[in-house]
Amino acid sequence: MRDDTRSSSPSAVPDSGQPSAQASSGASPGLPLTALLALATAVFITSLTETLPAGLLPAMSADLRVSESAAGQTVTVYAIGTALTAIPLAAATAGWRRKRLLLAAMGTFAVANTVTALSCDLFLTMTARFVAGVAAGLVWAMLVGYARRLVPAHLQGRAIAVVMAGIPVALSLGVPAGTVLGALFGWRLAFLLMTALTLALLVWILALVPDRPGQGRGERPTIRRTLAVPGVVPVLAVTLVFVLAHTVLYTYVAAFLVRAGMGDSVDRVLLVFGAASLLGIWFVGARIDRHLRPLTVASALLVAVAAALLGAFSGTPGLVYAAAALWGLGWGGVPTLLQTAVANAGGEAAETAQAILVTLWNAAMAGGGVVGGLLLAGLGFLALPWSVALLLVPVLVVVLVARAHGFPSTSQRAEPAS
Repeated sequence: MRDDTRSSSPSAVPDSGQPSAQASSGASPGLPLTALLALATAVFITSLTETLPAGLLPAMSADLRVSESAAGQTVTVYAIGTALTAIPLAAATAGWRRKRLLLAAMGTFAVANTVTALSCDLFLTMTARFVAGVAAGLVWAMLVGYARRLVPAHLQGRAIAVVMAGIPVALSLGVPAGTVLGALFGWRLAFLLMTALTLALLVWILALVPDRPGQGRGERPTIRRTLAVPGVVPVLAVTLVFVLAHTVLYTYVAAFLVRAGMGDSVDRVLLVFGAASLLGIWFVGARIDRHLRPLTVASALLVAVAAALLGAFSGTPGLVYAAAALWGLGWGGVPTLLQTAVANAGGEAAETAQAILVTLWNAAMAGGGVVGGLLLAGLGFLALPWSVALLLVPVLVVVLVARAHGFPSTSQRAEPAS
C-alpha cells in the first residue's frame, strides 16, 4: 500500500536507498538512532493522546457539562477513527513520499489536539478526537515500514523495537504525568502540551529523518491478495486476540486494584508495569531477528502467568506487584514482535498487512474496553485476569501451529514474490 512495501518488507530486495539512508543519518553501519527516536516519539505522542482522557475524565466532563461516561467516549471515538480509516487512507497515500506523509499526518494531529484543548462543545471535541485517531492510524500504518527501510536487513527487528518503545513509555509514564498536569493546571493544558511536543517533533523530522519515495500504483497489493499470503492471517489472528486480552485488564486495572484493596497503589503498580515493559522491549529488540517465535511464545506465557497470579492472589500485594512485573515484561515486546511477524510473513504485501494489523489492533482495543466492562459489571473484578489467561490459550496454539509461516521456527525471511 505505501512505498515501504518494497524495502521495508524483509522479503524485499535491498534498494540503493538503504545505505544512503544510513549515511545521511550518520549511523552507518549501526542503527540511525536520531531518525528512529523521532519515529518512536511519534508513537509515544499518538499512544499517549489516545489514552490521555482516561486520567482527565472528571475535569473534562465537568468542563464540557456532560457525564463522565460521555466524556469517556473521547477514547472510543479516537480508536474508531483509527480502525475505520487506516487501510483506505494508507492506500490513498501510497504514492506519497514518506517524509511528506509523516509531516502531514503529525501536523493534522497537532491541529486536532489544539482544537480538543480549546473546544467547549462535546460534538466539536468528539470530531477533533476522531480526526486525531485518523491521523494516528495513518502514522501507525507507515512507521514500521519506514523504520525497516532506514536500516539493513539484519537490524530491522532492532529498529522496530526502538520505534515501538514509545508505547510502554506512553502507557506507564505518560498517562500518569498527563493526569498530574491536568490536576495541577487543567485538562486543556495537557492537550496543549501534546501540541507543543508534536510541533517540536515536526522540526525534528524535517531536519534529521531521511526521506523515502512513494509506491507505484502497480505495486500496491490488495487486501484479498495480502490475506492470501501464507502466514499473514495467523499473525493477524494472534494480534486481535492478544491485544483484546491485554486491553480487557489494562483498561480496568485501576478498578481491579481498588476492589483488591490496593486503590492507593495504582500509580506504583503502573510504574512497575512500565519499567518491566521497557526491559521487555530491550530484551526482545536484542534477539528478535533470530528468535521471533520463542519470544512470542514466552511473551504470551508471561502475560498468562501474570493474569493467573492476579486472579488467584489479588489480596496479596507482593504477588500483585510481581504479576505487574511479569505482565509488563511479557507485554513490552509484543508490539515489536507482532509488527515484525506480519512484515516478515507479508513479504511484498507487508505494507497492506501492516495497515490491516493497525485496524485490528484498534478494534481489539475498543472491544477490550467493552468486554472488560461487561465482565466487571456482570461477573466481578476477578473475571478480568482469568479472562486474559483464557484468551491467551488460542494465542499460544496459533503461534505453536504456525511454525511454517507466520511464526516460523527458524529466522528465515520470506522470499520476494515473483
